[in-house]
Amino acid sequence: MSAPVTPSAAAVVVGCPFCDTLNRVALGRLDHHPTCAECQKPLLLDRPVFAKDDHLSRVIAGATVPVIVDFYADWCAPCRMMAPVLDELARERAGELLVVKVNSDQNPVSPQHYGVRGIPTLVVFRDGQEVGRQVGFAPKAQLAALIDQSAP
Repeated sequence: MSAPVTPSAAAVVVGCPFCDTLNRVALGRLDHHPTCAECQKPLLLDRPVFAKDDHLSRVIAGATVPVIVDFYADWCAPCRMMAPVLDELARERAGELLVVKVNSDQNPVSPQHYGVRGIPTLVVFRDGQEVGRQVGFAPKAQLAALIDQSAP
């Protein structure tokens, strides 16, 4: 069992949405508006971040806070219903949770690797390990409970 992470020590690894460079971000310094080390554009963690096949495992492993990954597709109606719920969750828990979205059509390797059989599938990771899973639409309270119940 891992020790709780203090807010000042919490960190995540995210890909820059502009240049795709991986960046380590200290969550205790979000109010300093982190930027990409390569292109200097903003890294906004108060909303879901997008990950590609080649970065997802590093994003999950590099987080000292829980990560919830949404495997989705643009054409999927329940996936579109999940989007505002995940936006709210990311905004409300910025600095204590990382919300990641993976487009399953554009990134087919990750869903296969993580055993995703239907979309939307939301997988909660702690310390790089899967600790919870939700298939299909879920309201915010149900997702929050999934995240909280999977705490060490």
